[in-house]
Amino acid sequence: MFESLSSRFEDVYKKIRGQARLTESNVTDIVRDIRRTLLDADVNYKVAKKFVDDVQAKALGADVLKSIHPEQQFVKILYDELVEMMGGASADIAHSNVLPTIIMVCGLQGSGKTTFTAKLANLLKGKNRKPLLIAGDIYRPAAIEQLRLLGQQIDVPVFTIEGEKNAVKIAEQGVKYAREQAYETVIIDTAGRLTIDEVMMQEVANIKSSVKPHEILFVCDAMTGQDAVNTAKAFHDRLKFDGIVLTKLDGDARGGAALSIRSIVAEPIKFVSTGEKLDAIEPFYPDRMASRILGMGDVISLVERAEAQMSAEEAQKVEEKIRKNEFTFDDFLVQLGHIKKMGSLKDLLGMIPGVNQSMLAEANINENSFTHIEAIVHSMTKEERHYPHILSGSRRARIAIGSGTSVQEVNRLVKQFGEMQKMMKKLSRGKMTKEVKNLMNAKLPEVEE
Repeated sequence: MFESLSSRFEDVYKKIRGQARLTESNVTDIVRDIRRTLLDADVNYKVAKKFVDDVQAKALGADVLKSIHPEQQFVKILYDELVEMMGGASADIAHSNVLPTIIMVCGLQGSGKTTFTAKLANLLKGKNRKPLLIAGDIYRPAAIEQLRLLGQQIDVPVFTIEGEKNAVKIAEQGVKYAREQAYETVIIDTAGRLTIDEVMMQEVANIKSSVKPHEILFVCDAMTGQDAVNTAKAFHDRLKFDGIVLTKLDGDARGGAALSIRSIVAEPIKFVSTGEKLDAIEPFYPDRMASRILGMGDVISLVERAEAQMSAEEAQKVEEKIRKNEFTFDDFLVQLGHIKKMGSLKDLLGMIPGVNQSMLAEANINENSFTHIEAIVHSMTKEERHYPHILSGSRRARIAIGSGTSVQEVNRLVKQFGEMQKMMKKLSRGKMTKEVKNLMNAKLPEVEE
């Protein structure tokens, strides 16, 4: 996410660090670079102008110019203004005291609206909020069947009425059914269009008037930049939605939509979708996103992803194995599975403070490295997985043939595993925080330079 934007901000940092001190003249030059960076990232012109004006006004304050470390003060100002631009604080979705909580999802066709609907249901299910999906898109071919299939994957029921061509009636009957069956949350998927039209807007307005949703979420494709912002404004002027969902954010290298939409629409970004998998959804935190954009990492999100993949009981069992020096290749495979569910290697590495975009660009990050590692381990016998010291040359040659890799790759993995065991044992003797344990258990494979 935001590769281009982050890279450009890195250039701004270098320019700041190259100054012996900050003056009105060089602050003006730096701010000019920031303005160009934002406009190149497809940030709305008015939003970019206000941002740089605010940054410049604060950067020219006496506290910054006379500071011993003015560059750190300047970066702090950038961070604070980015957080403010994206909403200041995170915003949760509504939760009604009277069941069910009704959430309506709207947006253009192709924005990822139906998939997000299932992702949200999956997220709420994980929080013990019993959800029901309502298939209200009666126009797009196979839209109802798509939602059914997604519902089956996450084990969430989908309400629809066969042959019914009135979306309002489907929504009304779905809410009634949810109330009778004591579903806690109803999520209504509405029809999208390729463009905004009167029929579409009237239909979602009628559904809103009929079922009176507690929350209306507008889904837009982050990769469309200013088009997403303009569409959001048109929807909000007519529908007055409560929150924004940015999909395909993992493919948005520029970031214009994420930085502009909150200021233009004046409604919070509540969720971001970062992949095709049904668990690739995150609540939106302006402070964490600003930290990622400025190359400061996002340890909190990294730890949360690790904790989501491993229960406290499982973490305790792993720790006990480490203390007893019983951590095997089978255990390693389990941990590897957790890491794969956390996201791409590049995304995870980008959350580590100090790992900037230039480092990621220079490194040869092989997203298929997990596949090779798994193939090697699966080619070992049960005895070899538990006792790696018995892996002789002939055994390693057999494993290489069985896994479709080379003996060198097998040797490298066995060596890395041995070093990891030593590190784990050493750390387990000391006092470890919960975060260290999670990051330790989620040790990433080597990144080739």
